[in-house]
Amino acid sequence: MNVLWVFAHPEPRSLGGALRDDGVRTLRELGHDVRESDLYAMKWDPVVDAADFGAEAGDERLVVGATSARAYAGGELSPDIVAEHEKLAWADAVVVQFPLWWYSMPAILKGWFDRVFVKGFGYGVRAGDGRTLRYGEGVLAGKRAMVVLSAGAREPALGPRGINGPLNDILFPLHHGTLFYAGMSVLPPVAVYGADRVPPEQFAESRDLLRARLRTLDTAEPIRFRTQNGGDYDDDLVLRPDRAPGATGLAIHLG
Repeated sequence: MNVLWVFAHPEPRSLGGALRDDGVRTLRELGHDVRESDLYAMKWDPVVDAADFGAEAGDERLVVGATSARAYAGGELSPDIVAEHEKLAWADAVVVQFPLWWYSMPAILKGWFDRVFVKGFGYGVRAGDGRTLRYGEGVLAGKRAMVVLSAGAREPALGPRGINGPLNDILFPLHHGTLFYAGMSVLPPVAVYGADRVPPEQFAESRDLLRARLRTLDTAEPIRFRTQNGGDYDDDLVLRPDRAPGATGLAIHLG
């Protein structure tokens, strides 16, 4: 497989950095090709501005199946965005690694998604019959994604009755609203809990867990999100009454 590892941590000597190094090495030992986007090392600019899209971006559209959103009507994307599109086009799977900060990802990673998942690439994609391709369909359909994160909270506090709320709910905007929205098959995350006080034996456990998950990166069962165009939703994109009848909440979007 071709694997893109997107890393968003300011300290390469951190727990996250050590896991990233071991993970990349593991993938290569397994015979996979790996490319990296180390956002802090790249000094990635997270701020969207007009220069990203050329002086006259006009109507931004992309033919489904194209490998890059470089060719926009009347303008071009900035070179750093094009480079990330080319990595994503090359990749069969994407690992997104970050520390959990304030219930979300670091701003630099949010800015990577904001600038890279542009209209016609991450969203605003239509099929020939006019259907909007999202939530299981789109330019990135057929690719896999897996989140690797470290959290300061202990595992029970990120469980179903924990004060922080369930980790799957915290990750729903990224898993469902970004990665799956753009068409990717999303694998269950790899989480390291209590990451600000990890003794050597816990690091070894986390390293071994990550290695095990990377060994099945191409075969593991993805999270069973319902696709938008698979018949589960009505014209207003509301789950039909006969699906999870009477239930509400994020879990109803699991098939």
